[in-house]
Amino acid sequence: MDNIKWNEGMIGRELALNYFQRRHLVVVPNCGWTGYECDLLVVTKNLRIIDVEIKISRSDLRADVKKDKWWKTYAMDPVAGFHRRLDEPEPKTWPEKVWKHYYAAPLEIWDESLTEKIPAASGILLLYRGHHGEVRYECRRPARPNPDAEKLSPESAVDIARLASLRMWNAYQSLQNERARAT
Repeated sequence: MDNIKWNEGMIGRELALNYFQRRHLVVVPNCGWTGYECDLLVVTKNLRIIDVEIKISRSDLRADVKKDKWWKTYAMDPVAGFHRRLDEPEPKTWPEKVWKHYYAAPLEIWDESLTEKIPAASGILLLYRGHHGEVRYECRRPARPNPDAEKLSPESAVDIARLASLRMWNAYQSLQNERARAT
């Protein structure tokens, strides 16, 4: 087992810098661009969105399926021509705008009984430390692509890249402020 205390930032950084590196255009942490919060929003080279939910506890993982992003509460009324609220919410297979969805978690919290709690189309990525301290990844289940997910427009891709750039500059400012407080 791991002897490391995993946290969301550490897992996100590992995925962004190593797991998704060189295969995708941009990775943005804690992003609400899809209309729902993504722990990591990944834009692929073919302009599709991968949403990664990072979980560091079993209870957090179990609670995730109750989030609004997994439930359809409105539907188009074909007679009236507008959206109406559903009497009973319907489960979604994928969150809005998402081509692929993954859960990422430390291997040490994983229990096979959690598989049934996760939507069937979602992939499962488990992280652990190798024998030499390096972070290793196990794709326990690949994500199924959403055939209805539209490609991003070039304008939307630029908007997401702008957001990533602004996050970087804000991080630099936070680091500078922290250093100034330390002196």
